[in-house]
Amino acid sequence: MNDTPGWASPGSAPSGAKEPDTSGTPGPADRDSGTPGPADQDGANPPEQPSKWSKEQPPPGQWSAPGAQAPAQTPPTAAPGAGWGARPPAGPAGPGGPGGGHGRWSGPGPGGPAGWGGNWGHQPAAARPGVIPLRPLGVGEILDGAVSTMRSYWRTVLGISLTVAVVTQIAVILLQGLVLNDNADTSALDDPSATVGELARAMGSTLLSSGLVLLVTLLGTIVATALLTSVTSRAVIGKPVTTGEAWQDARPQLAKLFGLTLLLPLIALAIMAVGAMPGLLAVAAGSHDGGIALAILGAFAAGFVALWLMIRFSLASPALMLEKQGIVKSMRRSTKLVRGSWWRVFGIQLLATVIANIVASIIVIPFAVLAAALSGDGFAGFLDSSGGDLGWTFLIVSGIGSVIGSMITFPITAGVTVLLYIDRRIRREALDLDLARAAGLQDYGTEASGTTPGS
Repeated sequence: MNDTPGWASPGSAPSGAKEPDTSGTPGPADRDSGTPGPADQDGANPPEQPSKWSKEQPPPGQWSAPGAQAPAQTPPTAAPGAGWGARPPAGPAGPGGPGGGHGRWSGPGPGGPAGWGGNWGHQPAAARPGVIPLRPLGVGEILDGAVSTMRSYWRTVLGISLTVAVVTQIAVILLQGLVLNDNADTSALDDPSATVGELARAMGSTLLSSGLVLLVTLLGTIVATALLTSVTSRAVIGKPVTTGEAWQDARPQLAKLFGLTLLLPLIALAIMAVGAMPGLLAVAAGSHDGGIALAILGAFAAGFVALWLMIRFSLASPALMLEKQGIVKSMRRSTKLVRGSWWRVFGIQLLATVIANIVASIIVIPFAVLAAALSGDGFAGFLDSSGGDLGWTFLIVSGIGSVIGSMITFPITAGVTVLLYIDRRIRREALDLDLARAAGLQDYGTEASGTTPGS
C-alpha cells in the first residue's frame, strides 16, 4: 500500500492473489470469527529436538538430581484459543506469590499490569488517527465515522455535496420544465375508456420522463460518490483533502464508476426478466390469468436473487475507486470481501439507507408542500396525478428542498459504504497495519489489537 489512501494495491491481499494460506503456517487470527490463527494454537506438534543425554545411563532408582536443585516442573500451558481476558491457570506457590505460578503476574486490578483497568476482558485501546479506530468496527462506529467525516471536514464534504446537488437539480428542473412537461401526456392512465394504444403511449411517456430524470440524478450521485470516497478514505488516517485534490484523485476512475453503476441495475433487471419469462410465454400462449400469476411469482423470486447479488457487489464502488481496479475486478473484489458476512453488510447498508431517506424526507416533504401551496394549482393540483404539467414555482421550491436533502444523504451513504469496505478489509486482510503506516504510526502492530465483540 502507498502512503496515500489511494490504495492502488489491495494491501496485504492484492486483487487476483490467492487467499492467505492457513494450512499450518503462522498467520494472524481471523478477526471475523475471533479464533486464533495457527500461530496462536498450542499442541501443534513441535519439531523433535535431538537428545543431549548420553546413551549410557545409571539403572533406574540409583541416581538423583543435583543436591540443592528442586525437581523440575513443567510450566503450565495456556488453554487453546485463549484470547484477551483469558486468565493464566493457577500454579503452585512460587517467587511470584501464592498460586501465581507466573512470576510477578497478579491479575487485573491495582496489583496487575498497568492499563488493564481492573476489568476482565478489557481490551487495549486501538489507535485512532482519524475518524475511526484502527480495528474491526461495530455498526455504530461505522455510522459515527460517516457523520464524523462530515463534521470534521465539513467545508470539503458540504462543498462537494452542495455543488453536485445544485448542478444536478438545475439540470432536472430545466429538463422537466422545458422538455418533459410539453411531451408528457398521462391523462389516458386515468381514462377507463382509453384504448390499449393510448395506454401504451402514456406509459411510455411516463417511463421516458422518469428515466431521464433518474439518469441525470444518477450522474450526480456517481460524481458525489467518487469525490466523497476520496475524502472519507483520507479522513480515516486523519489527512484532510481539498475539493481539487479529491477531483484529481477521482477523475481517472469516473468513467469506470459510471459503467459499474449502470451495469449493476441492468444485471438486476435481466435476472428479474428471466424469472418472469415463463409467465410471459404462458400469456403469449393464451393462458392469460395463469401466465400473469406465474410471471409475477417468477419476478418476485428472481428479485431475491438480484438482491443477493447486489449486496455481494455493493463494495465494488470503493474497491474500484481506492484500489484503481477495473469494473469486473472490482466486482470480484467486492464478492471476496462480502463472502461470509452477507447479512451484516446487508443490514448496515439497509440501516444507512433508511436513516438517509428519513433525514431527506424530513427536509424534502415540507418544501414539496410549500411548493404546492405557492404554485397556481395549490394542493389540489399537487394531489392530482393526471396533471403532468408542473409549474416553475413548484419545480424551483421543491428543487431547493432536494438540494438540501442531497447535501445530507450523499455524505452518509458514501461514507458508510467506504467505511464498511475498510472494515471488511481490516477483518480479512489486516488493513489496519497499512492504514497505521500511512498515518505515520511507526510502532503500530507490535501488540495485538482488540476486536469489537458482537460486531
